[in-house]
Amino acid sequence: MTTQSEKADNMKIATPERKNRSPVTSHPSRSSPSWPDQLHRVLTDQRMRQVAYVPDSGHARLIELVRADRQMRAIPLTTEEEGVALAVGAWLGGERSVLLLQSSGVGNCINMLGMIQECRVPLLMLVTMRGEWGEFNPWQVPMAQATAPSLAAMGVVVQTADRAEEVVEIVAAAGRLAFNTCRAVAVLIGQRVVGAKQFK
Repeated sequence: MTTQSEKADNMKIATPERKNRSPVTSHPSRSSPSWPDQLHRVLTDQRMRQVAYVPDSGHARLIELVRADRQMRAIPLTTEEEGVALAVGAWLGGERSVLLLQSSGVGNCINMLGMIQECRVPLLMLVTMRGEWGEFNPWQVPMAQATAPSLAAMGVVVQTADRAEEVVEIVAAAGRLAFNTCRAVAVLIGQRVVGAKQFK
């Protein structure tokens, strides 16, 4: 009589091995793997209390740190433009916020950014880029090309960080600019920093 264990072994032998098609992320330029940890300290020092985000592998470590920080409130969004409205509400309520998103979600925010421009509410956006260095997904490329021009067209000050070692300094300066002058400032964190996804 064949046991369940033997049946399972036979199935393993008879079943051809499936190729692993899960996406993996390469980090060719991550010379400073602790930049998200340092970024968390910057947000703490600048008194950010509400951190709105759409789940994103590029921001995964930072989101993890924020969720563990009892002085911050991590707020998951269903769509990116909700984070713009949240920033307005936070500011009116006397708190600072930051919006974490991916370049593919920037297009969802364009109409809402008009409110930021007209009401002069400070907004700090940290945008992880896709569709650039080593991208495997062609659908990410058009929005990557349009991210900076679209933001600039809506009056957002756009700054870029293409090396891990410069991310923290640029974000710290962007935060000061946003909240000292009541403007929208976006830092585009390049794909060389966050890593390019690949299927293997």
